[in-house]
Amino acid sequence: MTRTSASVDAPVTGAWEGLVTTALLGTDRRTPPGAGPGPEAPVALLDAAATETVRRRAGLRPARAAERPQAAPEDPRPPLPPAAARRLALLLADRPGPSRGGRRGAAPDLMELLPQWLAAANARGFAPPPHALPALLDAARGRTDLRPAVLEFAGPRALWLARLNQDWRFTLRSAPGGGAALPHVDDEDRIQRLWQEGLFAERVALLSALRSREPAAARELLAATWATERAEDRLMFLDSLRAGLSPDDEPFLEQALADRSRNVRATAAELLSALPGSALAARMAVRAEACVAIDHTQTPQAAQTPQAAQSTQIAPTAPTIAVEAPHECDPGMERDGVVAKAPAGRGERSWWFGQLVEAAPLGTWSRRLGGRTPREIVALPVADDWQSELHAAWCRAAVRQRDAEWSRALLGEPSAPEAGGPGAVSLAERAKLLGTLGTAERAEWVAGFIAAHGLSEAFQLLGVCAVPWSGPLGRAVVDALNIARDAGSYPWSFSGVMGLAERCLDPSEAGRLDALLAVPDEPENASPGAGGYWAEAFHRLVTTLRLRAAMAEELGTA
Repeated sequence: MTRTSASVDAPVTGAWEGLVTTALLGTDRRTPPGAGPGPEAPVALLDAAATETVRRRAGLRPARAAERPQAAPEDPRPPLPPAAARRLALLLADRPGPSRGGRRGAAPDLMELLPQWLAAANARGFAPPPHALPALLDAARGRTDLRPAVLEFAGPRALWLARLNQDWRFTLRSAPGGGAALPHVDDEDRIQRLWQEGLFAERVALLSALRSREPAAARELLAATWATERAEDRLMFLDSLRAGLSPDDEPFLEQALADRSRNVRATAAELLSALPGSALAARMAVRAEACVAIDHTQTPQAAQTPQAAQSTQIAPTAPTIAVEAPHECDPGMERDGVVAKAPAGRGERSWWFGQLVEAAPLGTWSRRLGGRTPREIVALPVADDWQSELHAAWCRAAVRQRDAEWSRALLGEPSAPEAGGPGAVSLAERAKLLGTLGTAERAEWVAGFIAAHGLSEAFQLLGVCAVPWSGPLGRAVVDALNIARDAGSYPWSFSGVMGLAERCLDPSEAGRLDALLAVPDEPENASPGAGGYWAEAFHRLVTTLRLRAAMAEELGTA
C-alpha cells in the first residue's frame, strides 16, 4: 500500500516538541508539518498531534505485570451499626466553613465531635466500614491529635492501605512496628531480636508495652544496652520508666545520675525525687531543711505585706517561716539534678532553692515545721518575700509526688480571695494540682471556683475535669454563661468555654437550656446585638448536645 506524502513513515526526532512549539507560537507564525499557511493550518496541527499521540502510545513496549498486592487482612471486630456508619460519614465529610468575623453560627462543629465519636466506637470495639478508611486516614493526616484514636479504630486494614499510598505513610510511623504485633512477654527471643535490630520507634513501643506488663523486665532490657545507646535515645527510653515507677527502679536511676548527658541526669533525678523513700529524696530533704526553719522572733506583720496578712488571717502569735537560700550549687547538688545556671531574669539562689524544695519529700515539712499539717504549714507567713517561691516549689512537689493532701492545702478553698488559694501561683499550677485529686473532688472544686469567680479564668481548670462533666459542674458553667449573657457581654469572649461545654456537658442537660434559646432583652449598657449572638451560641450548644445523645444511642452507649 502506498502512503501519501502527508503521512509520516517513521518517528521524527523531537516531533512532539515541535508540535508543542507550533501550538505555542500559533499557526500564523509557524505552520505544522505537511501543511501550508492558511485557515487549514490549525486543523492540520490537531491532526498531526492526534497522529503523534497514537504513535507514542503504540510505541510503548509491554512490561512485566506488577505483582498483585496481598489481600487486606481480616478485621475480626463487629461492624458498625448502620446508623453509626452513616453518622461517621457525616462527621468525616464536614469541613469548616468560612470565617464570619468571629461568629460560629448555630450549626454544630461536627469535626470537633469526631474525637468523642471515635472514643465511643473504640470502647465498644467496632470495626469501620472499609469504604470509610480513606476518609479516616485523611482526617488523621490533617490532625495529629486524632491519630491514636483513628489508628485504633481503623485497625489492620489502615496499615495495609498506608503501604499503598505515600500520603498515609505517617500511619506506619505512628503504629508500633508499622503494624507488626509486639512479641509476647514470654517470647524472650523475639523481644531480644526486636530490641537489638528494630527501628527506634519499634524499640520505644516495645519498651513501653513491656513496661506496662513487666516493669522489671523492661528495666533489665534497657540496662543491658544502656551504655551503647545515644544520648537522645537514652532520654526517651528513660522517660518510659515513668509508667510503673517503683523503688525497684532506684538502683538503675542512681547509676543514671552519673550519665554524661545533662538531660538524662535531670530526668533521672526527677524520677528519683518522685520516690519519697529514695536516697536522692533523702539527700534533697537534708539540703532543703537547711534552708527552711521556723523563726519565732518575727511577727507575721513584719514578715508579709498587709494584703497577705489580711488574706491568710494569721493570729498575731503565729510563728514565721524563715528562708535562707543556698549560697552555692556544689557538685553533689548538680549530680542530684540541680541545674546550676539560672534562667534569664531569675536569681541564682532562688533558682537553686526552688529545685531543692520541689525534690524534697513533702513529709519532710511536717517534721521540720513543728508537726503541723500541710494546711497549717501553707497558712504560715514567710519572711522576706520568699512566700511565692516557697509555695511554687511546694506546688511542683505536690504534683510530682501526687500528694492530694498537699494539693488541697495549696489550692485552698475555691471561693478564696484572689481565686487561687494561698499556694497556687498561676492557673497552670492550679490545673496541675487539681490533677492529683479524684474525679469527683476535682469537679466539685472547679464548680465552686466558677460559682465564686465566674468563667474568665476557668478554661484551664475545666480542661482537667473528667468528661462528661458532673451535674454540679455542668450547672455551674451554664449558670455562669447565663450571668455573662445577662451582663450584655459578647459570647465570643467565652468561646473557649462554650466550645468545651459543647464537648463536655452531659447531653442530658440539653433540656435545661431550652429557656436560653430566646433572644433576651438587652440591658441599657449591653454591647449592640449581643443578645442575638448569645441566642445563636446557646442554640448551637443545645443542638450539639442532642447530636451527641443521638451519637451515643447509635453506638449503643447511651
